[in-house]
Amino acid sequence: MRIFSLLCASLVLLAAPLAAQIALPRLPLPPVGPALGDSLGALGEARAELQRTVEKLARDRLRTVERLVRANPDIIEPDALGAPARRGELLVMDVPANALDPALQAGFTVLSREEVEGLGLSLVRVSVPAGLSLAEAQGALALLLPDAEIVADNLHFQAGVADSALASAASSASTGRSAPVGMIDGATGPSIAVAETRGFAKGAPYPSHHGSSVASLLQHAGAGTVRVADVYGTDKAGGNALAMAKGLGWLVERGSKVVTISLVGPRNALLERAVRAAQSRGVVVVAAVGNDGPAAPPAYPASYSGVVAVTAVDGKRRALIEAGRALNLDYAAPGADIYGRNAKGSRIKLRGTSFATPLVAARVARAMGQGSDWRSALDREAIDLGRKGPDDIFGRGLVCATCTGH
Repeated sequence: MRIFSLLCASLVLLAAPLAAQIALPRLPLPPVGPALGDSLGALGEARAELQRTVEKLARDRLRTVERLVRANPDIIEPDALGAPARRGELLVMDVPANALDPALQAGFTVLSREEVEGLGLSLVRVSVPAGLSLAEAQGALALLLPDAEIVADNLHFQAGVADSALASAASSASTGRSAPVGMIDGATGPSIAVAETRGFAKGAPYPSHHGSSVASLLQHAGAGTVRVADVYGTDKAGGNALAMAKGLGWLVERGSKVVTISLVGPRNALLERAVRAAQSRGVVVVAAVGNDGPAAPPAYPASYSGVVAVTAVDGKRRALIEAGRALNLDYAAPGADIYGRNAKGSRIKLRGTSFATPLVAARVARAMGQGSDWRSALDREAIDLGRKGPDDIFGRGLVCATCTGH
């Protein structure tokens, strides 16, 4: 818990400078005279309220992580940086089989040797010796295998929420040429037709409201062939880095040219390598910045180099107050006051950067399918919001501005 306390303190300290990334309410210019003091007071109160909201989001994020670990102590524990991960397991890369001897002699055991098909990556899963926490084991293994890359199997979380079901109606996808799209998320329900689904977690594929909503938005925004890698299933430690890397490899192998990921987590060397390998094969990865607020750490995979990072706006084109951040923000898209389909096919109201992300991915896929340069196509469509030019709130602008779901 000491790790969580230190992390919480750090986030609170960071909250003040990061609050500048959120758009403040537009107040009228104060008139000259006694009303000036009242107007400045209102502006100060707006800033103070914004600051309180930013700090609350940071605290809520840490409480959520703490509750998750406490509720699932048999399968989840914090790694050396306090991020949740699969308990008792580490992933080791860049080490020949015969170089593992120091680790084996120290009590680590090999659980499996893994190949990430489609991306040319290999790794070894090892179990932590009894009596060591995951964080302690990371440090010990790093000393035993100094040339290896050692990471925890970090968990990633869906970046959006679905409100109560509304009236049910049939889904209708837009038509037109589009490059094949892959999706890393939960599986879709039977009413959301996709080309193919494969599971990469215990109990997968298993219908998910979140995955169904993302897929329905993809289709409505014009994506054609959609394949789904279910990295959650019924696994309480689902959404882990190894499952996501394998899911990405499968999507690449099956021909996906655009992959949308509405999940967020900490930086993870295995997933970063998987993303880089996919990009080297011509795949565009699009990812959400998350909903933990501007004081949260940079979101991954959105912050990996070359990933198209997406934030969200509401129906009045205002930045979502809960939107997270990425090291480099690319585009904004509608992520509130929009509708999608849940696993039962019911029409539901959506909110979060999760749901802006497939709208951008569909635009990228459409441009690629038509033989266009996708970046130029999106830049031509993007509506510049906020200050002129690219910025930290809206990126290069708003795309799919009239996309409100279905």
